[in-house]
Order: sequence, then structure tokens, then C-alpha cells
Amino acid sequence: MQKDLANIAVVTFNAQWGKKAQNLNRILGFIESAAKRGADFILLPEMALTGYDDQPEIPLEEKMQYQLAETIPGPATDQIATLTKKYGVYAFVGMPERDKTTDAIYNSMSVFGPQGLCGTYRKMHLPGLEPNWAKRGDTPLIIDTPWGPVGCAICYDTWAFPELMRYYAAKGCRLYINITATAQCRGKYLANTNIEAGVIRDCIFVASANLGGKDLYNDFWGGSSVVGPGQNTLEAYYYVGGKYTDDQANETKLNLTTVDLSLASRYIYEPNRLLAGETDFRPDIYQKLYTELSTTNLIGSDQHA
Repeated sequence: MQKDLANIAVVTFNAQWGKKAQNLNRILGFIESAAKRGADFILLPEMALTGYDDQPEIPLEEKMQYQLAETIPGPATDQIATLTKKYGVYAFVGMPERDKTTDAIYNSMSVFGPQGLCGTYRKMHLPGLEPNWAKRGDTPLIIDTPWGPVGCAICYDTWAFPELMRYYAAKGCRLYINITATAQCRGKYLANTNIEAGVIRDCIFVASANLGGKDLYNDFWGGSSVVGPGQNTLEAYYYVGGKYTDDQANETKLNLTTVDLSLASRYIYEPNRLLAGETDFRPDIYQKLYTELSTTNLIGSDQHA
């Protein structure tokens, strides 16, 4: 039987732009500290290893992200894997990844467990300046844990594309990992509104770790949190952390909480006796709609052909 009670640590992290060694040393420290405090899952933000901001005027080969990117596995992930094996924990860390075959760079999440490195998720949706240096990923990542399957996503995947969270929920995930670099330039409502909507819509727990404070030029909200279903029906409850816009939410901090994953309801995906055992969820219909969209021009797409 899968476990229900999980200890989750989410870290608001002020990455030092371009200082990979210093960032890695702090990441290792946070993972060890959280593990010693009993965490089962430990989240560091998107691009925590190097910092996030792009310099759009710089050629690709001279960009910080390109120069500091590593293969997975590689030197940084080897050190993190050693630590997660020592403490028997799961960790999720954002970094620029270099594809060992093509030399392409991805905005990636390296995923670790008690056996070491156990997966890599490449961000599927790239906002703003990210296409200047990163290629888009195309594959979801679900890891198997004693708490059941856990789904992985990065930032824009969560804020603008609910399909991924719903896919994970439909596959049985009760916990959704979201590492992010959400800056104040994105406005006040994008992040928390979509976290709460996902919790209510898919009855899933969402753990988010965000960059906090000044990067190269962006100020990041921080506000790392764990949000999930509570005792009240169809409400989002903050187990730890708060709104991205809370006072001092951008300060570097490790938030740790215990959640009961059995509160993640499966009602959308379970047979409805009033529908002769069919589910409320209708992927066969959605498939038709998306097939139509994939074979026709979307709004404005003709001008980019």
C-alpha cells in the first residue's frame, strides 16, 4: 500500500547569477538541512544552479546558460545524487542542461531519489526570452515513489497550460512538483491563481519552489509553498508558505510541512454510476478537439508560417 503522509520542503532561493559553484554549495546545504529535518521531498527552484536571467544581446555560445550548462548526469548532479542516496530523500533541482548528443541546451529539472539520479524533465513551454538559449522539451516525467506516482513541471508549464497537471492527475499523481522562476514583471496574480485553480480543478497537491530576490536584473517573487485539498470541499489550503505577494516572501527560506495525500480526490477520473460507469473526464472528446487544433492554423499562426 502506498504511503499517504509526506514531508515536503520547498525552498525560496536567491540564486547568484552565473556563480554555479556557490549556488551548488548552497543547494547541497539546503538538501542536507531539509533531510535532517525529516523531509521526504525537497524542491529547489527553476535554474537554481546558475541563476535565470538572459542577456538577449549576447550570442548563444557566449550566454551564461550555454557556458554553464551541464549534461545530466554530470558533475553537479553527481554531487546531489550522492547526498540524496545518503539521506534517502527525493530532490528536484532546476538547471541548464546540455544534451550530450546534440549540444542543445534545455531548461531542465534534475530529479533525484534514494537511489540517486532518477530522471530529467525538460521544460515544454518557454516564455519570454527563454527561446534565446533553450530548446523545448516534449516529454512529461512521472517518477514512482512510495507515495505513488509524482508528476514534474516547470513554471510556465503550470501557469498557462493546465493540460500537463491534468495529465498527471489522470495518471494517478497526487503530488505535482512545480519548480519556477516567477518574476515580479509577470504580475501579481499569475502564479497563485493558477496554483489554487489546479488544486481545486484536479484535486491534487501542488508543491512550488520559486526564485526569490534579485537575479541579474529581474526581481523574483519567492513565496514557495505547498497547496492542496483541505477538509473543505473544493477549496485550496496553504499547508506552508503563502501568496507570492506576501510581505518578505522573496527572502531565502526553507518551508517544511506534512501533508496527507489521501485528501487528493480522484472523483473526476473515477466511474460515475449515473453515467453507466463512464468517467466525468472525457479524453476521447478532448483528443478530437486537439487533433483539430493540431491540423489547422491557430489564431495568428498564419503570419508566422
